[in-house]
Amino acid sequence: MQKLQYIRHKSAWSIRPFAFLSATASFSSHTSFPDFNYRISNLSNQHHVWSGLGGKGLGKGGAKRHRKILRDQILGITKPAIRRLARRGGVKRISSMVYEETRGVLKAFLEGVIREAVTYTEHAQRKTVTSLDVIYALKRQGRPVYGFGG
Repeated sequence: MQKLQYIRHKSAWSIRPFAFLSATASFSSHTSFPDFNYRISNLSNQHHVWSGLGGKGLGKGGAKRHRKILRDQILGITKPAIRRLARRGGVKRISSMVYEETRGVLKAFLEGVIREAVTYTEHAQRKTVTSLDVIYALKRQGRPVYGFGG
């Protein structure tokens, strides 16, 4: 059973199949970040109903962008960056084992916040995580942030 949508175009009403955008998130075994596979059936944009598949890169074929091979991105949090954060917190000397422990704690915190923010994004049926999604995720974890709305 396919749902129908009534569209007014040039003072005439017509019936077109309603285009749904559904998202499925799956957690792969090598990482705990969600891997999104979006399925688009028919047209997903309401204002592009009469203009084919133009606009947002929909359609078949086309050149794919090159993707870099990803290493462990948590190593991008460098030793001097952790040292600067510790200085801001009032720390004078830092043990060498603190750096890896800090990266682990930061990764766990970010995974939790991102998982909550993506949940808000999926519930709103969007593909873009907004700042309000992150604000609501932080508020839900008991770490409210002021000054960004919400």
